[in-house]
Formats: sequence, C-alpha cells, structure tokens
Amino acid sequence: MHELFQLSQHLIRTHNRPYERNFLQKKPFNSRFSILLGERGVGKSTAIIQYIMHYCKNSPTPEKVLFVQADHFLVNKFSLYEIADKFHSNGGELICFDEIHKYPEWSSELKSLYDTFPSLKLIASGSSALEILKGSHDLSRRVIINRLRGLSFREYLEMSLNMQFDTVSLSDILNKHTEIASAVINKLEADKRRVIQLFRKYLVNGYYPYFHEFEDVENFKTVVEQGIQAAIESDLPSVHPSLTGASVHKIKKLLSYLASAVPFTPDMRKLKTLMDIGDERTLKNYLSYMHDAGVISLVPAAGKGMGTIGKNGKIYLANPNQYHAINRTINNEGSIRETFFVSMLYNSHKIAIPVEGDFLVDEKFVFEIGGKSKDFSQIKNIENSFLALDDMESGYGNKIPIWLFGFLS
Repeated sequence: MHELFQLSQHLIRTHNRPYERNFLQKKPFNSRFSILLGERGVGKSTAIIQYIMHYCKNSPTPEKVLFVQADHFLVNKFSLYEIADKFHSNGGELICFDEIHKYPEWSSELKSLYDTFPSLKLIASGSSALEILKGSHDLSRRVIINRLRGLSFREYLEMSLNMQFDTVSLSDILNKHTEIASAVINKLEADKRRVIQLFRKYLVNGYYPYFHEFEDVENFKTVVEQGIQAAIESDLPSVHPSLTGASVHKIKKLLSYLASAVPFTPDMRKLKTLMDIGDERTLKNYLSYMHDAGVISLVPAAGKGMGTIGKNGKIYLANPNQYHAINRTINNEGSIRETFFVSMLYNSHKIAIPVEGDFLVDEKFVFEIGGKSKDFSQIKNIENSFLALDDMESGYGNKIPIWLFGFLS
C-alpha cells in the first residue's frame, strides 16, 4: 500500500495548476462528504488537488491527505475500505477518490467509509452520468453533490491572458451591460486584444482547460472527440451495465445524427424509427444518458422540468467546442451561438424554449439570439425581451453582446 501513498504525492505535485477556477471560491467541499460530477476534461481532478493544497496550506503530507485514482491498477489490489482503514489508522484526515464511477460497487463502499470513519473527510469525483440520487445505497442523505462545467469565456480569458475579470450576475448584464462591456473591452485593448477575436477562439477551443496544451487546434478537436467517444463507450456502460455493444453503437449513431441537426427539436416517433430503436422509452433513456454524461443539453419547453425533453423542447450539444470537434466541415453560426448561450446559463439558471423567442430564462426573460443585424421583430410585443447578439463588442438598450453571458461564472 506504500506505493499508493507515493502515487498520491506524485499526482498532487504533477496535477496542480496555477490557475484557480471560480468554482473553488464557492467552497464546494466544506461538508464531510462531497462528490464532484462533471464531464471528461473539465478539470475535476485539478479542482480537487487545488482544494487539497488549500486544506494543507500548500504542504500536503501522505499522513494527512490521500489522492487515489480509482481506476489505477494499484487500487485493484485493495478495496476502498482497506485503503481508507490504513490511511485513517495513520492519522489521515482527507481522502479523495478520483474517477470513482470506474470502481465496482463504489456506492456501497463509500457509504461504509462514511459510516465507519466519522473523523475522515471524503471527496469523490466521477462522470456526470453517476446517478447518485438514485443509488440503491441511499448516499443522497449523506453526500453533498457539486457539478463542475468547463471554462466560461471569462475564465478562458483569465487563463489564456493571465488577467483578472469580475464575474457578473444576470441582473447586472440586463441592467448594466454597456458599462460592464466597456470595462472589459478597455482592459483588453490596453493589452492590444480584441474581445470578438478572442471570443471566436473560445468557441472553437476554449471550453476545456487543457486548450493551452495544443498549438494545433485540430489536435485539440481530436482530443475533444475522443473524450466524447470515451464517455459513451466507457463511462456510460460502467454506470449502466445493462448497455450492450449494440446499445452503445446506437447511442453513437444517435449523437452523430443530433450533432448534424443541432438545435434539434425531437420527433420521437420519427427518430426512433430512423435510429432503429425499439421503443420510445429506450430512446428517451439514451437521451437521458447522454445528458447525464455531459454530451448534450436537454432544454425543455416552457413549463417543463430541466433535463427533460418532450414536445417543443430542443436538444443541443453541451458546449460549442463539441460542435466544432464533431462537425469539422459544418459551421452553422446560429447553432453555435445558441449552444454557447445554453452552456453559459444551463448550470445556474432555469432555461426553456418559449412559444415566441429562442429562450425563456428564469421564467421571466425572453431572449432572441442572432447576429448584430438581428432586430426585435420576432419578440417586439413581449415584455422583458432582449437580443443577445454576436459580432458586437458593446450593446445598447436591450441589445446585449452575446459574449458577455460568458462572464456569469
């Protein structure tokens, strides 16, 4: 087991990064037992390791903290209980299990750790496909669940330019967007940067924190595409063992079809027949699995629950980088704009498809998305209606530059 403790120290040293996400400022790991969910590549491991560094005041010792990759071959020699028991007996305080969904019977073992070692602080991370709240071992009464998404446009600017920008609220954007945009534009121009040019780069390869590791954008796209494939071929079957090879093939075929038609308003009967899926319930399950894995976003019609899909709802890819990675030869600007807008609001606001306009946010504000020449003709008689426009550095009145919604987090 000594090798595991050495591996932990190595991972903490090598996976720590200087840029710290806004996510950590929300103190997501204050409870005794936390699980961090998120799709592949969004920085879950980094966030946990940065928390470890804060917890240990930048001096992590093997006696105090342990970071375990649940899918590492060394872990196969022991149960999670055996690892925690040894660690706890040596005075351990904080144990973190990365990629926990790849470990068999993870739910029951985490429950045992929580109940047996009351002085031990637990953190686990895994694919967003983890159905924690539905777990048969009733982890939901014990665990605080946090969800990490990819970089916002603001975080991308901070990380790539080594600058600092304040987050803003939706209320700030709606009421003070001209002032806020001007401050950002002036700061960038002082460094000889233009916000629209940077926004274009972000849409292609700025959502995932590993963007800076690739000089060639095509290589970045390939890694994003491989992450999506791995989520479907590896993560989903590990969470849903009933998925067969044929089922996985149909999910991949379904994703390929949806990606070419984003945003997609589903006709379940037609889609079921087209994909050769036996029944509508199975089709809805496949969509739910892809949503939970962070591959797609399901935006319901107004009045329906988030994360569900039905008549008049729409399906989007989860972020614009996925769109560019999957659709190498297609560049539908309208789809990319809407995908960006959804990805920036999906985690913190209620977003739905209204009868008029593109999106209804928080059951109050109607948004139409478009280029800078877009007008209010489609939403002219709707109260609290706004245009979120591309190719515009600064707006006026109820016309807001769409890039500014990337400063919500």
